Amino acid sequence: MKLRDCFCLFVCCSLAMAFSDTGNAADHPSVPASTNVDANPPTTEVAGNDANDKKPNVLLIVCDDLNTHVSPAGYQPIQTPTLAAFADNAMTFERAYCQYPVCGPSRASFLSGLYPQSTGVLDNTADIRNTRPGTTTLPQFLKQNGYWTASVGKVFHSPRHEHGHTAWDEFIRFDNDELPVVRDARIRFEAEHGSITDRTNRKAWKEIQKSVSAKLNAQTPPGYGRSGLDDYQHKDGKNVRQVQQWLVDNANGDQPFFIACGIQKPHVPFLAPGKYFDRYPVAEISYVPDRPELWDSIPGTAISKRYEAFGFELGIENDDLRRQYMQAYHACVSFIDSQLKIVFDSLKESKHWDDTIVIFTSDHGYHLGDHFLWGKVTLFDIGTRVPFLIRAPGLTRPGTRSQAMIELIDIYPTIADLTQLSPPKSIQGHSLRPLLKHPERKGTKEYAYTVVKRGPKVGHAIRNQHWRYAYWPDGEELYDLENDPLEKENLAGRPAFAEQIATMQIALKAKQQQASSENAAMRSASDD
Repeated sequence: MKLRDCFCLFVCCSLAMAFSDTGNAADHPSVPASTNVDANPPTTEVAGNDANDKKPNVLLIVCDDLNTHVSPAGYQPIQTPTLAAFADNAMTFERAYCQYPVCGPSRASFLSGLYPQSTGVLDNTADIRNTRPGTTTLPQFLKQNGYWTASVGKVFHSPRHEHGHTAWDEFIRFDNDELPVVRDARIRFEAEHGSITDRTNRKAWKEIQKSVSAKLNAQTPPGYGRSGLDDYQHKDGKNVRQVQQWLVDNANGDQPFFIACGIQKPHVPFLAPGKYFDRYPVAEISYVPDRPELWDSIPGTAISKRYEAFGFELGIENDDLRRQYMQAYHACVSFIDSQLKIVFDSLKESKHWDDTIVIFTSDHGYHLGDHFLWGKVTLFDIGTRVPFLIRAPGLTRPGTRSQAMIELIDIYPTIADLTQLSPPKSIQGHSLRPLLKHPERKGTKEYAYTVVKRGPKVGHAIRNQHWRYAYWPDGEELYDLENDPLEKENLAGRPAFAEQIATMQIALKAKQQQASSENAAMRSASDD
């Protein structure tokens, strides 16, 4: 028997013999019914599943626009006790990076295990089913190999991008309940004009609804504030309670499960129950302002102009508005942290805590005034680095931390490896399994790679533990991350760093070649 086979057998036995940790969760309202679930999904033939070979379950939790402002990443101003407790039982990768700092391209990338240049998805409109037909995504792969697969919330980018029963046995997307400000306006409107469902009232009501909810619920300019709703009336409150229901009901039957829970916050609008805002008085919000001339040495195409929609100007600080938005973002993060406790408690109560691999991450980072920028679509660390925690029973040791460079495309091969399955040969990520029992190792991946579009052109960045280099159509960036972790001094163009620039240029070209669609196509051809 080969050493790898012996190790796989040991892990499988460890999972089967692991004991379950029990606990008492709070009494939460039940999950509302959803019209998005097909009550009678079509059945498919299960491939390669031996009933006597019990495989571990998998829970993937993906947040939307969550940067590293969480306590496991060392950020203290936001209270995330649930994630802190999970980190105490898991392994935290401190240098995890997305491959594209926008929702759609990032999700297409890590759900396929491919770099964006290979998926062909470089904006929120493209669909991998059109740009790279025949790609087997992670949930589809697990479903084909005997897993019961379920998705709730935002996993694929949008309902239009949803892969349906090709990937999932069940998939659900919830909406927030009606906001109190909208409910009050509706009651007044209907008292005067009749039902809002009447054809003659629809247009007028739609305009009123948009007007009264805009400050809270708009995408542009981003809304923010106290929702007036309880936790369970928000999308994410419903999402986690759906996971709870699947676990309690043993919805997977005799099959191992793969559940993907898409947490919508802290994506705009920054909307959360008022009690989470109370934790962060505006006057106590703190940040380090940037110097006005910061952008004098940075290529202009590195700028994302989303800050304009938030009401800011480049190089000019607006202290009051910044504090308000930061308070709202903080509130959203605390809100989702509270919801996650329901999921982790449910794993324990259903006796799946020790037979389930859990991965927690985000699709990309987020600017909150850093570099005078707001939102995503940048190559700075705050825009590309994500929280990444994994608990693999029998492998990870509690409270361990890793400085290895990892990418979100590593999720797919890692799950395949941990479930003893062979993924498609075309995927470009690498399994993290060798690092899980050895947090002190840096791994074989020297650089993390991220790209982002600027019109028809693309900006490219690579980084390791010491340096971050970016190439733009109008210039370059180089940051010494050991001495300048916040990336405020661009060293590109300084003669003293010419040799380092040359080294990074060579490394970037190698990464570009690895990530190219031509390379992926060649590897895909060998799958058969």
